[in-house]
Amino acid sequence: MSVELHLPDLPEVPISLGPAPEGRPRVSQPWPLRLRNVVIAYLPLLLMALLALGTWWLVKNSPRPPGPGEEPVVSSKPDYTMTDFSISHFQPDGRMQVRIDGRALRHFPATDRIEIEDAVIHGYAPNGDVTNARARRAISNGDGSEVQLLGGAEVSTQTAGGVPLIVRGEFLHLFLVTERVSSPQAVELHLGASELRAAGMSYDNATRHLDLVGPTRALFEPRR
Repeated sequence: MSVELHLPDLPEVPISLGPAPEGRPRVSQPWPLRLRNVVIAYLPLLLMALLALGTWWLVKNSPRPPGPGEEPVVSSKPDYTMTDFSISHFQPDGRMQVRIDGRALRHFPATDRIEIEDAVIHGYAPNGDVTNARARRAISNGDGSEVQLLGGAEVSTQTAGGVPLIVRGEFLHLFLVTERVSSPQAVELHLGASELRAAGMSYDNATRHLDLVGPTRALFEPRR
C-alpha cells in the first residue's frame, strides 16, 4: 500500500540581508597616551639594553690582574702622605736604628722613595755613636738607611768621649748604617774649634777617615 502526498507549491519569498553595518569610527588618542603605550610595550627591551651596556662598561673599566710574566703597573704618584710625623726603625734585637721626624712625608711606591719636608734624622750605631742630621728637604730610601739632604743640610757625628764633627752644605749624602757622609758640592766642617772648607768631601765615621776635594781652606785650633 502506498500513500502519496501532494503539497501545494509555495511562493518564492525574496530574502534581503540588508546593508552591511558600518564599522565603528576610530577614536584618536592624544600623543602623551600613545607615547606611554609605546614605552610600556618596549620597556623590557630598553631595560635589557641598559643592563647589557652597564655590564660592558664595568668589564671595560675594571682593573685586570696581571697575566703570566706581566709586571703589575705601579703608580708614580705617592700612595700615602703624613704630616707632623715620627718614624722609627729598629734592629732585630730591639735596638733603635733610625728615627726620622718631619713636617710632611710622601711615599712613592714606584721607587720606594720617601720625600720629607723639614727633616730631622737620628741614626744610632751598634757601638753607641749617634749621627744627627737635618735639612729643609730630604729624600730617603724605604728603610731610611740612605738619605739625601737638600737645602741647609747639616750632619753631626758624636762619638763616646770624642769631639763632635759637624758638616754643613746645601747637599749632603748620608749613609746611616755604614756611618758615612759625602758631598760633591761645597761643604763646611767644624771639629771642635777647627774649621775646614772644601769643594767636596767624603767622611767615614767608623774609620775616622776624611777626604777633602778641590780647593780647601783650613783654620786649626792651636795646640795648648
